[in-house]
Amino acid sequence: MPPIKLLIADDHTLVRQGLRQLCEGMGGFTVVAEAEDGAQAVALARTARPDVILMDIVMPDMGGVEAIRQIIHEMPTARIIALTMYRQEQYMLDAIRAGARGYLLKTVDAQDLIAAIEAVHRGDYLIDPIIAARVLSEFHLAAPKSPRIEPLTEGEMAVLRLAAQGVDNEDIAQTLNYSVYTVANRLRTIYEKLHVANRTQAALYALRQGWAAPDEPPV
Repeated sequence: MPPIKLLIADDHTLVRQGLRQLCEGMGGFTVVAEAEDGAQAVALARTARPDVILMDIVMPDMGGVEAIRQIIHEMPTARIIALTMYRQEQYMLDAIRAGARGYLLKTVDAQDLIAAIEAVHRGDYLIDPIIAARVLSEFHLAAPKSPRIEPLTEGEMAVLRLAAQGVDNEDIAQTLNYSVYTVANRLRTIYEKLHVANRTQAALYALRQGWAAPDEPPV
C-alpha cells in the first residue's frame, strides 16, 4: 500500500514538526506539505493533492474554517480533519458545515489520531458521539419553510442510518445488498431531500431526528 499523503496546516512550527514526526514515525504516512495559515493550506492542497489534511482552526490571515470551505468548494471529495485546541461548539459547527470530515482536539492520543487519519482516508466520517451530543442541540439543520423536507423511502432511510453510524459506502452496499453506485445515488437523493450539503450534515440530521443513535454499532 502506498503511504497516505498528509498536508499539515498549523501556525505553530513545533506542532507541525511534532505531527510530521509522529505520523511518519508510525510508518505508512508521508507529509507532502506544511502550511502555516489557511491561505497557504488552500494553495498547497491544489498542488500537493494530499490524501488527508490536518487543519488547525485558529490561524492568522485566513483561519481553518474558511480554508476548509475553499478547499471543499474546489475539491469536494477532499478529506479534512479539523485538529484544534478549541472545544467551543461554534468552532465544531463551523468546521462541520464547511465540510470537515472530523473534529479532533490536539489532546487526542497519538494512536487515536493515527486511527482517525486512516478512517478518514478510507472514506469514513468522524462524528464522535461526545461531540455529536454537544452540538446537536445547536446544530439547526431543519429545512427552511419552503421547500419542505421530502420524506425518505425505506431504502434511503436504511442507507442514511448506516451512514450516520460511520459505515462507508462499500460496507453499506454489502450490508443492504446494493451496488456502490446505488448507495452513492441514494446518498445524493438524501442530500437533496433533506436540503443538506454533505454526508456529515445528513448524518447529524439523522442523529438530531432520532433516526440513528451515535453510539449504535454498525449493522
